[in-house]
Amino acid sequence: YQRRVRGTIVQAEMLSRLALRQQRIATRHLSTPAVIANKGNLLLDDAKLAAAVGPDTWAKFKDARASGAACDKQTANAVADAMKEFAYSHGAINYAHWFSPVRGAPQEALNGLKHDSFIDLDFGSSEVIKPVKEDFSGSKLFFNETDGSSFPNGGTRVTHSAAAYMSWDRMSPAFVKGDTLYIPASFVAWTGAALDEKTPLLRSQNAVNEEGLRLLRHLGDTSASQVVSNVGWEQEFFIVDRDLWLERPDLIASGRTLLGAAPARGQQTSVNYFSRLQPRIKALMDEWCAAQIESGICSSVFHNEVAPGQHEQSPVFSLTNVASDQNVLAMELLNDIAAEHNLVPLYHEKPFAGINGSGKHSNWGLNTDTGKNLYAPGKTAETQADFTAFVTALAHAITQHGDVLRCSIAHAGNDHRLGAQEAPPAILSLYTGYNMAEALKGVAYDGADLACYNPAGKQVDFGCTNVSAIAGANEDRNRTAPIPFCGNRFEFRAVGSSQNISFPLAVLNTAVADGLDVISTKIEGGASPRDAVAAVLADNWHGIFNGDGYSEEWQTEAASRGLLNLKDTPAAWAHFDADKNKKLFDKFGVFTAEETEARKNIALEAYTCLLYTSDAADEEDSGDLGGRRSIKKKKRMGHDEE
Repeated sequence: YQRRVRGTIVQAEMLSRLALRQQRIATRHLSTPAVIANKGNLLLDDAKLAAAVGPDTWAKFKDARASGAACDKQTANAVADAMKEFAYSHGAINYAHWFSPVRGAPQEALNGLKHDSFIDLDFGSSEVIKPVKEDFSGSKLFFNETDGSSFPNGGTRVTHSAAAYMSWDRMSPAFVKGDTLYIPASFVAWTGAALDEKTPLLRSQNAVNEEGLRLLRHLGDTSASQVVSNVGWEQEFFIVDRDLWLERPDLIASGRTLLGAAPARGQQTSVNYFSRLQPRIKALMDEWCAAQIESGICSSVFHNEVAPGQHEQSPVFSLTNVASDQNVLAMELLNDIAAEHNLVPLYHEKPFAGINGSGKHSNWGLNTDTGKNLYAPGKTAETQADFTAFVTALAHAITQHGDVLRCSIAHAGNDHRLGAQEAPPAILSLYTGYNMAEALKGVAYDGADLACYNPAGKQVDFGCTNVSAIAGANEDRNRTAPIPFCGNRFEFRAVGSSQNISFPLAVLNTAVADGLDVISTKIEGGASPRDAVAAVLADNWHGIFNGDGYSEEWQTEAASRGLLNLKDTPAAWAHFDADKNKKLFDKFGVFTAEETEARKNIALEAYTCLLYTSDAADEEDSGDLGGRRSIKKKKRMGHDEE
C-alpha cells in the first residue's frame, strides 16, 4: 500500500515537472535557453577570478601557480576574499576543502569534505572573550587539516602519527554546491605521503610535462612551453526505482544483485541502445545535465546504453585533474537529483548478470600550450613526426608497464566486467588500426621517416542521392581493445564505472613519461630522432594488437608475445610493488617506494572488504558481498572452520 501511495505521489510529481517543462517550451522564444545562459554560473573560473582580484594580483597568482611557489600573503588574501564574495553571491555560508581519499574501490568514487564557516574569533581584540568576526583569509584557503589515520592509508599513518593536510589545487576552480563553496584539494600526510587520488595525478602531470617538452625539443619544437594531459570521460550507470532498490539488500550492500532470475528478455537486438528515453529518465537527465552545465561541466551528450535500464553521459574533454573533479561532482549531483525523482543510480561495474556492465571510458591525450594535439597526426611533417614519436612512447608504456596499468583498473567490481559484453579483456595492448600499423611498421623495420602517417580518412558512401558521402575515420573502431586509437586521442576503455579516474590516468601518464624518457635518452646518447623512435617502436611492437581481443586465440598469442593476462584483482596487484614499478614511480616523483606499497595494501584491503562482510568472523553464516564466493563459518571448540 505504501509503495502504491508513494508511486502515485512520484507520478504526480513527474507529471508536474513535465507540465512545467512543456510550459517553458510553449513560451520559448529566440533568446538563449536558460540552461545554456546559466553555463558556469556556479564556477569561479579563471576569468571571474582575474576580474575580481585585478590584473596585478592575477599576474602574481598565475606566476605562483605556474612555478609551484606559494602565493605571497597579499595575493593569497586577495584570492581568498574573491572566493568568499563569490560564495556569498550564490548563497553559500560554508566552505569545504573537497578531497579524494583513497577509499579503494567502493561502489562509487567518494570524495571527502568538512563544512567550515566564514567566521572566526577576532584575536586582535583586547577582550578576554573574543568577539566573532567574518573571516576567510589566504591561510585558510591554502591550509586545512584533519586526521589522516582514519582514512585508508596502507600504513603511512597510524593513530599516534595521524596528521594530514589539504590544500587547494590551483588549476581546478572552486564552485558552489548548495550552501557550500567547494575547494578542490590535494590531501597528504604530515610526511608528504599522498593520501588521495588527486595528488599522484598532479605529480604525473608534472612528469609528462617535463618529459614531453624534453622530447619535443629533440624533435625541433622550440615554441611549446607546456605539455598537458586532457581527458573526456564517458560515465555509464544503471537507474533503478528507489522503492524497489530498498527491497534489495544485495544491491544496497554490494551494488549488484546476488540472486534472482534472468528476465524473459534481456538486451537482445539492443532494443534499449539509443532508443527514446523513458519520460521519467528524460526528466532526470535533463535536470542533471542542467546542474552540471551550471557548475561549469560542458555536458554534451546523454543517451540510453545497450542494457535495459543503462545510460551514459559524457562531457567535452578537459584538463585531466579538472575532468576528474568534474566526474566526481557529476556523480554527486546525480545521486542528489535522482533521489528527488525517487530513483537510484548504480555505478557498480556489473550490477546485473548476463547483460552489459558499465565502464568509464577515458578519452585521453596530450596537448601543448601552442595548440598541438600530440595524438592527432595533422597535415605537416612536424606534427606527423611528433605523432609517431608520442604513439611510440604510448606503445612502450602499455608493453613495458602493462602490469601497473592493469592494477590501475583492478578491483572487485571490474573483475566481473572485463572481457565480456563489450568490455575489454584483462590483457593490456594497444590498438592502432591497420593503416597506422602499416605506417609505423615502416618506421620500426624499414627506415621510413617519422612523418609516415597522413590519414586522408575513408570515404563512406550511403549509396543514395539524398545523403552525400562523408569522410569517415581512417581507422575502424575496435571495442575489444583496452586502449584503442580514436582519431585524435586514445581511449582507456578498461576504467571501471565506479572508479575515480585520477589513479588510472596517473599511472598512464607515468608510464608514458617513461616512454618519452627512453626515446629522449637514446637521442641524447647519439641516435637520430628517427632511429631512436624506430628502436623503441621495434622493442615494443609485440604490445600492438589490432585483432579480436575477445578471441581465445588472442589469449594464446598474447602469452606467446610475453604479455601478461592478469585475470583478477589479486593476480594484478601482486605485481604492483615489484622493484621495476617502485623504480618507475620513484623516478618520476609520483610515488615513493613506501607510497607504492601503501597503495597495494589499500587496494587489497578494499578488495577483501567488498568480497566479505566486515563481521564475517563473528557470524554463523556470511554472504559474499562481491558475489564471487561465500563463507560458511561455524564456531567449534574455539576455532573457525571455512
